[in-house]
Amino acid sequence: MIRKEYENLLKWKSRKSRKPLLVLGVRQCGKTYLIKEFGSNEFDDVAYCNFDGNEGIKTIFDYDFDINRILEELGSIVLGKKILPGKTLLILDEIQDCPRVIQSLKYFCENLPELHVIAAGSLLGITLKKEGVSFPVGKVERLEMFPMSFEEFVIADGGEKYIKGINSLPLEREISELYSAPMKKYLQNYYIVGGMPEAVQKWIDTHDYAEVDQIQNQILQDYADDFGKHASPETAIKIKLIWDAIPSQIAKENNKFIFSHVKQGARAKDLEDALEWLVSAGIVYKLNLVQTPQLPLESMKDNTYFKVYMADVGLLRKKSNVNYRTILNGDSSYIQFKGAFAENYVMSQLKCLKVPAYFWRTQADAEVDFISDWEGILFPIEVKSADNTKAKSLQLFCKRFAPKIAFRTSLKNVGDKVNGSTHEWSLPLYALFKLKDYVKKEMGW
Repeated sequence: MIRKEYENLLKWKSRKSRKPLLVLGVRQCGKTYLIKEFGSNEFDDVAYCNFDGNEGIKTIFDYDFDINRILEELGSIVLGKKILPGKTLLILDEIQDCPRVIQSLKYFCENLPELHVIAAGSLLGITLKKEGVSFPVGKVERLEMFPMSFEEFVIADGGEKYIKGINSLPLEREISELYSAPMKKYLQNYYIVGGMPEAVQKWIDTHDYAEVDQIQNQILQDYADDFGKHASPETAIKIKLIWDAIPSQIAKENNKFIFSHVKQGARAKDLEDALEWLVSAGIVYKLNLVQTPQLPLESMKDNTYFKVYMADVGLLRKKSNVNYRTILNGDSSYIQFKGAFAENYVMSQLKCLKVPAYFWRTQADAEVDFISDWEGILFPIEVKSADNTKAKSLQLFCKRFAPKIAFRTSLKNVGDKVNGSTHEWSLPLYALFKLKDYVKKEMGW
């Protein structure tokens, strides 16, 4: 399965000023698979070390940080082969289980920069906080991975020709039914399957929704098991309370996250550490309110007012107990959650695109689902789950703040209009991967 991050791995490999690369991401999003595939394709040899439960290999890092000694022992004793700079890719996997490995990256950077080193892990922020380990600031590069994007899903499921076709069209041209019809079907399937690689692979192999459900159930159970493994018993209980409350929080008409709705009488100070655990683990995303959209948005966000979304839309569907037939056939009683579901989809795709996201709301309840300042360009994104694109809040935002470009994303086709000083685009949900292209065109880049 093709992953976009492969291109970033190639760039890292060729950089002269390269540092050890730290690949982060939620559990089971495909980090290990991608790194091994990269090593197999791009290097003469791969030296793979997994620290999950492997006490013997951990002791190699306990003595000191002499890189030559570490490589000699890893090579001769553990792997049975030499680790050669310029020829071998050294992969240090599941490093959250061995904090000393995290510290060693500083010495790989300083003493053997010619060796290609990739370290991978999940729950890393939690591990550093719990173990009190100092992070090698300035001595590593980071690459964050997410579940497979919709674009990656379509390609994996045999639809690369549709992606290429849409990419070849002028941005202002409507997408013909030749592309739109199959892409809408792919979008339905992505809502069901999501982007967790194991679930996607099962779908590709079987095209059986029930088989996918089983994989998703197991992933959700694995996540729940992590709560007890990586958190104190008291915190684990609170994490599970929040985890189980997320579908109902997302489904609310005003889906601001409210701690008292997680547990009656609970206050923010009682549960916020548990929510931050889930955010640090990459399992959920926080979307903060920005009432005054001035650059940079990060400095204007309200840390006390936010929404919460799940990292994978397929897991959200399964955790919310939405049957795949409901997605395929629609149901009048599904309308409200359908809108929240579309928002979660857009949030996950913005993460994959690495487009920063916030939301805007007035005291009078006008709201724009997402606003961003990607590359210093402020733009709003209004989300609709079907083809109804009436967006009074978007019009109000554009009138007040006059962004150069704005987006309405729904099932409606590509279209545009000029509203005052704002160029408004209709961008189909299934073509959201082209968002940056529209911004670049508007700015003349």
